[in-house]
Amino acid sequence: MTAPLTVLIVDDEPLARAGLAGLLARDADVEVVGECGDGRSAAERIRSLRPDLVILDVQMPEMNGFDVIRAVGPEQMPPVVFVTAYDRFAVKAFEVHALDYLLKPFDDERFLEAIDRAKRSIRQGGVDALSRRLLALLGQESARPSASPPDGSWLTRIVVKKPGSTFLLSVDDIDWIESADYCVRIHSRGKTHVVREAMTRLEQRLDPRRFFRAHRSGIVNLDRIKEVQPAFHGDLLLILHDGSQVKLSRSRRAALEERLGQGL
Repeated sequence: MTAPLTVLIVDDEPLARAGLAGLLARDADVEVVGECGDGRSAAERIRSLRPDLVILDVQMPEMNGFDVIRAVGPEQMPPVVFVTAYDRFAVKAFEVHALDYLLKPFDDERFLEAIDRAKRSIRQGGVDALSRRLLALLGQESARPSASPPDGSWLTRIVVKKPGSTFLLSVDDIDWIESADYCVRIHSRGKTHVVREAMTRLEQRLDPRRFFRAHRSGIVNLDRIKEVQPAFHGDLLLILHDGSQVKLSRSRRAALEERLGQGL
């Protein structure tokens, strides 16, 4: 009897990881050996577990899917099924170079089709060829233009549904955003609005010149930052004009300095 293929799931959204793990649990030919919510731990687990297959989210804060591949090394990286909400340019690259890719949102049938294709490819050999394809994909990704939303325009309004009503919130009025499991809390001019949207997907639709991922669970409007104060363990606190305090993780400090064009 052939041993099950070992699979590592990498996605920064807990609900997404749980959903993928639940689908894989139905397949006796695969065994989920781990789940990771960030790129750094993913690279470590890939090195230690050496899974047969990695389901890898591309867009993650601090260390994205491409960074994970670079950290592990394309030659040592197991076959990958990418999960992505990237634009058409990147999808073209995945079509050519990746073992498979899943474009969010995808249904159960599409996911299981990708897993079946992965199982066939791995069991037929050709891992060296997959490594060369990952190398080519990294080269193409490095050359791609600045990120832009799929339709070419950044989000300007967000639909907020309240009991008995729906209104449009201008992104100009957003102070900061925090993740809350399967949804986000948008803080705007002293009010908090809950929107059923994954943090990563919302981040991809916001203009990065105006909005910045300060830490794993927080996005801040750069125009709302009033001052920066030291916090514990090398972190910083971003003090907003309304008095809100948003943590800036140590690993994101250099990125913010680059965005602001000056040191903190």
